[in-house]
Amino acid sequence: MPPEQKDSESTVTVVLALCANIGVGLLKLAAGLITGSSALLSEAAHSAGDSTTEVLLLVAQRRSLKPADRSHPFGYGKERYFWSLLAAVAIFVSGSAFAFYQGLHTIFGHSAESTGELWINYPVLALAAVLEGVSLRQAAGQMHRETQRTNRTLRSYLRTPRDPTVNSVLLEDTAAMVGIALAALGVGLHQLTGSAVWDGAASIAIGVLLLCVSLLLARACEALLIGRQADPRLLHSVVRFLEDRDEVLDVVDVLTMVTGTDRVLLCLRVDFEDGLAAADLEEACVRLDEQLRQELPVLSEVFIQPASRRDAALRERVEKRYGRALADVESGTMDA
Repeated sequence: MPPEQKDSESTVTVVLALCANIGVGLLKLAAGLITGSSALLSEAAHSAGDSTTEVLLLVAQRRSLKPADRSHPFGYGKERYFWSLLAAVAIFVSGSAFAFYQGLHTIFGHSAESTGELWINYPVLALAAVLEGVSLRQAAGQMHRETQRTNRTLRSYLRTPRDPTVNSVLLEDTAAMVGIALAALGVGLHQLTGSAVWDGAASIAIGVLLLCVSLLLARACEALLIGRQADPRLLHSVVRFLEDRDEVLDVVDVLTMVTGTDRVLLCLRVDFEDGLAAADLEEACVRLDEQLRQELPVLSEVFIQPASRRDAALRERVEKRYGRALADVESGTMDA
């Protein structure tokens, strides 16, 4: 799938989630104000946080597509990770913090409320579940296609996503469905017992849920912002490709960094045949650069440095990084 089509699909996923969250948030807010339910008000804050998140994710997608320039020679791909990190913060500030406050206020502020109007919450929550379900289906469908395309498990993709925008929407929508169930449980127990403590407890549970989601998203963005290594399978493909070339004796070192969605910076130290002249070595580096880009389109920049596998200082650095010298290991068993 071309990068433009992937970005277009991600945009559809985010926009659909934004529309669903705005509509759901307004419904929850109205129901919460009418019934005084802290769980519904917390869910309204949850939807407000998710809506803010979607706006930030749209900004992330647009800004990350800017081409490389003098001030950012590797491009603006990491903007997507920065704005996605802000989106995770928005979930915590707008959703989790308010839910904790609302729950504690309900539990310790008063012990009982009128339950006559609580029935209003049920159709609102049912409609919210339908709208969130539509958004979740879109996000889950794109996530499934991504995992199939990259041959990865869902758990692996959630921990180290290719595109954090899809990751964010899927986790938000999943949390929204769980939050709706918690709110319905809290309202139901409030209505059955006449005690608002259950409503407040549901609100606190929603706060914990949002806190976990925000931390999970922030953790994934942190690794990408710091400079995460590319998929180990890509490294293995690079090593196998180079070691099949006649002019290459061995691959001494491989350094990669994800610089954006489907963008990888690759730096290589390669031990070439000793008989190559300077002009032949230069030609070989240029040819290998071109061939690697054709073989692996995800490579945005490739740097090749001739090096000797007998260089003790270099071998020591590689061993500290990977736990072993790459030149001594089969490419198929190289550690991530």
